[in-house]
Amino acid sequence: QVQLVESGGGLVQTGDSLRLSCAAFARTSSRYAMGWFRQAPGKEREFVAVITWSGIRSYYGDSVQGRFTISRDNAKRTAYLQMNSLKPEDTAVYYCAATIRQSGLGSVSGYDYWGQGTQVTVSS
Repeated sequence: QVQLVESGGGLVQTGDSLRLSCAAFARTSSRYAMGWFRQAPGKEREFVAVITWSGIRSYYGDSVQGRFTISRDNAKRTAYLQMNSLKPEDTAVYYCAATIRQSGLGSVSGYDYWGQGTQVTVSS
């Protein structure tokens, strides 16, 4: 069982930066990949980024490639999402997710644990 708690959301302007954090609380020492998804009103939940347990590999959704960076600090059991050059279309609730799977990491169904979400609003 893993509990995920996101923080760092807020209201920013176009072109600004924001960093989200996801703290993981787990009863086991299983090695989890950590992902970020987002969901705008009336839209499906969208893959943003994922990072493997080792931190060696990371993957991004097409809409954020080159602007967002995912990282993690396993000693702190925390994953981060650095978001630069934010656009109004980045406005959404951002969710942190965790999984022990090694495939299907770009889809919602690939994850077992989810945080409660944090709102990011980018004004034009």
